[in-house]
Amino acid sequence: MVTMGHCYYNETIGFFYNNSGKELSSHWRPKDVVVVALGLTVSVLVLLTNLLVIAAIASNRRFHQPIYYLLGNLAAADLFAGVAYLFLMFHTGPRTARLSLEGWFLRQGLLDTSLTASVATLLAIAVERHRSVMAVQLHSRLPVAGVVMLIVGVWVAALGLGLLPAHSWHCLCALDRCSRMAPLLSRSYLAVWALSSLLVFLLMVAVYTRIFFYVRRRVQRMAEHVSCHPRYRETTLSLVKTVVIILGAFVVCWTPGQVVLLLDGLGCKSCNVLAVEKYFLLLAEANSLVNAAVYSCRDAEMRRTFRRLLCCACLRRSTRESAHYTSSAQGGASTRIMLPENGHPLMDSTL
Repeated sequence: MVTMGHCYYNETIGFFYNNSGKELSSHWRPKDVVVVALGLTVSVLVLLTNLLVIAAIASNRRFHQPIYYLLGNLAAADLFAGVAYLFLMFHTGPRTARLSLEGWFLRQGLLDTSLTASVATLLAIAVERHRSVMAVQLHSRLPVAGVVMLIVGVWVAALGLGLLPAHSWHCLCALDRCSRMAPLLSRSYLAVWALSSLLVFLLMVAVYTRIFFYVRRRVQRMAEHVSCHPRYRETTLSLVKTVVIILGAFVVCWTPGQVVLLLDGLGCKSCNVLAVEKYFLLLAEANSLVNAAVYSCRDAEMRRTFRRLLCCACLRRSTRESAHYTSSAQGGASTRIMLPENGHPLMDSTL
């Protein structure tokens, strides 16, 4: 075990950056200004869109269902990610050198916790959708206590990964293990974080693939007994679009960052990970904006709620016409097909 005398708790941020070979600028460079400008823009959009999602779920009683609780937790995690990235933007560039070790770990911990919570919630949503579809019902009958426990589990895992570096999984006592991208963290931490995100993606692929083939088989069986209504084909195509969008958004936003994290974690000396790290982190943060569109805006009822929240006049008018709205919303709130065996709806647009 390394003794306290071999640790560097009293050194500056510059000491660790010099040790890892990462440049620590003393003035604002053009690329720093570009990154901060883009980062602030993305952060503000993430905050606004996810606040809107949370407000919509809280204000509409139709959304008081397990899947929407998970969507609300995803919006909360992404909102937290927006706050964490906003904090990073105000403590980057030349300001990085003025951070204390505790301040640097706080900056990193906020990002790690929020992004881990977002990714873990994506997996939780996939599992919940699988459970609902296999049970042939629109909304899961998972009890509220079960949803709460699932959400608590997501945040315990996220907080664990976010707090570990500051308390133990750092390189303050082993400079030869320091990462290049995050000079105070151990390379093994970056490798584990990247591999865990890859595992989440593979599990999501498995879950959504199983859902797709299950739905397709059901539609084919229905077509054998009744005339193949165009709505059945539309439902299958809608499912394919949703799955492609969900997995495609995850791949586009997360894969570049996970690749450079893994390369750095494995100690690749010839890989120029520092040239692209800031842009790939920004792309990963943009996933918090994409999530709101993929998981919320594809829901017709959610879009109606957004419009009511954004337009006070529309809100007053919808209150006066609530009876008409309730009856008309029944048919368009989701994409569904009816199963001949028991009449339960098979799927909806929140998949």
